[in-house]
Amino acid sequence: MPLKKIKLTPGVNRENTRYTNEGGWYESEKVRFRQGTPEKIGGWIRISADTFLGLCRSLWNWVTLGGINLIGVGTNIKFYLEAGGIYNDITPFRDQVTLTNPFETTNLSPIVEVTDANGGYIDGDFVTFYGGTAVGGLTIFGEYQITVTGATTYTITASANATSNAVGGGTVYALYQINVGPAYVVPLVGWGAGPWGAGVWGVGEASTDAIRLWSQQNYGEDLIFGPREGAIYYWDATSGYTPITFSATVATPTVITASAEYANGTPLRFAPDAASTLPVGILPGELYYVRNVSGSSFNISLTPSGALIQVTVAAVGTVRILSNGYKLADFGTATDVPTQQNYLLVSDISRFVFAFGCNDYAASTIDPMLIRWSDQEDPYNWTPVPTNQAGFLRLSRGSEIVTATQSRQEILVWTDASLYSLQYVGAPVVWGAQLVGENISIVGQNAVAYANGVSYWMGKDKFYKYDGRTQTLNCDLRRYVFSDINSLQYEQVFAGTNEGFNEIWWFYCSTGLTDIDKYVVYNYAEDIWYYGSLARTAWLDSGLRNFPLAATYYNNIVNHEQGVDDNATATTLPITASITSAEFDLDDGHNFMFVWRVLPDITFDGSTANSPNVVMYLLPLKNSGSGYSVNSAVNSNHSVADSSFATITRTVALPVEEFTGQIFTRVRGRQMAIKLESTDLGVNWQLGSPRIDMRQDGRR
Repeated sequence: MPLKKIKLTPGVNRENTRYTNEGGWYESEKVRFRQGTPEKIGGWIRISADTFLGLCRSLWNWVTLGGINLIGVGTNIKFYLEAGGIYNDITPFRDQVTLTNPFETTNLSPIVEVTDANGGYIDGDFVTFYGGTAVGGLTIFGEYQITVTGATTYTITASANATSNAVGGGTVYALYQINVGPAYVVPLVGWGAGPWGAGVWGVGEASTDAIRLWSQQNYGEDLIFGPREGAIYYWDATSGYTPITFSATVATPTVITASAEYANGTPLRFAPDAASTLPVGILPGELYYVRNVSGSSFNISLTPSGALIQVTVAAVGTVRILSNGYKLADFGTATDVPTQQNYLLVSDISRFVFAFGCNDYAASTIDPMLIRWSDQEDPYNWTPVPTNQAGFLRLSRGSEIVTATQSRQEILVWTDASLYSLQYVGAPVVWGAQLVGENISIVGQNAVAYANGVSYWMGKDKFYKYDGRTQTLNCDLRRYVFSDINSLQYEQVFAGTNEGFNEIWWFYCSTGLTDIDKYVVYNYAEDIWYYGSLARTAWLDSGLRNFPLAATYYNNIVNHEQGVDDNATATTLPITASITSAEFDLDDGHNFMFVWRVLPDITFDGSTANSPNVVMYLLPLKNSGSGYSVNSAVNSNHSVADSSFATITRTVALPVEEFTGQIFTRVRGRQMAIKLESTDLGVNWQLGSPRIDMRQDGRR
């Protein structure tokens, strides 16, 4: 009989059996579709050899007025600004304390015990020490990560071994960064773990400790950011992302002259370099406020309107102004700024700063359904009065606000049970809320992606979209995804766009795993789905960078769709990509077929290998649902022997190469499937419409 073209329906469908899905694709791995035909996805290359600490859950890209392209990188233990491939630590500080003889050394050990009765630190936190004297042959200066050993003690690891048992250090200034957060959702079991009254009396109910998630958005050239259930922080681009040098006059009042300009009311912290000392009258890590600005010169005070500082002795060596983020509430002009929030957003309309799920005015605990916003074009003023547009409202459908995103002329807000639209209506109401979706779900803060005026998100048992009305998104992989997903780690799920290919990607943990290992893709231009395995922790598709960005478990960022290989580390690795069809047959599966020739129709455009190749398999079955009897590789120069009922006795696995025109083989079965796979470096491919030469053969 004549050659038969294998023209399969685009997209992968796992909602039915392999046989029922005849004429389509059933499995995919690192493959996408372009105008209906499958091809290998692009590779990835790390942006630099530099790395960060912790698992990144948030990326945001913007450009300063000075033309510096920055990425905010929020991990579970730090917050960075990436510039030029370098991750600059701007993690905000929690507290500054003065300690007396806090260090205890052990001879021949680098472990130093620190006593601090102030508390507030947890295991894994970071502290920076200034001042003090040598103890046990060690000088403790700079940043250390702590291991808590008691209610008032913790240990750090010095860079060398102590030379004696000793206690001391003199007067030491300790500057603590904000507490670190969990990298994964941690189950909590026992009394107090679940809601009040839940579970059997005296036993309690299981609950979870939420992972550290950040929200961030630029406010002009500056950055507003904060961790979920934490404060709102502000980073001023004028201060840069590395410490700034300054000088201080011995005068009344002291005049500080810095290498950057600051606004009145800006909070600052000062610190000496190693072997240097601050001017007498300025303490390391203490919070001071900028006053009486004149160009790059200004005075400072301990409170926004207090007495001006007078330095009595000049600095020794190099001293600097730290460039970490500051609490928005600490700015001298700030009023009623929320002290806790679950999500932050800056509106496109008139630049209001929103806090979703935050503490009420004069309250210290989070109201999970409360929305508050600052005055127009003023991130410091959150006090609603008739002369400004600061305000608040409380949503009613659901138990907590999960996330929000800017859409066209509206802000979409998801609770755990509904979707709201916030629209600017002007004074006195300012922002009004309209319910646009009920009885929905959403798995987490980062599970939403926005593309071409439509919002897409993952629910707890299906996918949704909002394009003016809330709809269930038809998904050919719904059962495949939600039957193999770790629901305990829903908060890790994140979505992102890949605009160059009209794609929405969701990454998630499969059943039993705590690391993200799988992804599912919706192509909204072709209305199709496909999936695969890939370990990532965050994603950002920014028009300000040349490629989509993703954070990896190697603690770095990679450019996606660059190259054709895996270059997440210093070692280049091949990307294994494959796609497998559903079953097809000769006459509704009641006859055996014999295939003796295949015309593959494969292109290798974009490959960097000298001789790119793939392996094509014909997968014969005796009966539908019985499983493949063999993976029979076909090639241009060899045949594959077979016996009756498609039981293969010898397989020759040679590749299909760039100029292979036809493949001779001997394959026999009632149903068959076709598979294409590449495993070598430098290979890029696209499958067209292969043709097979087959005939009816043997008994039914």
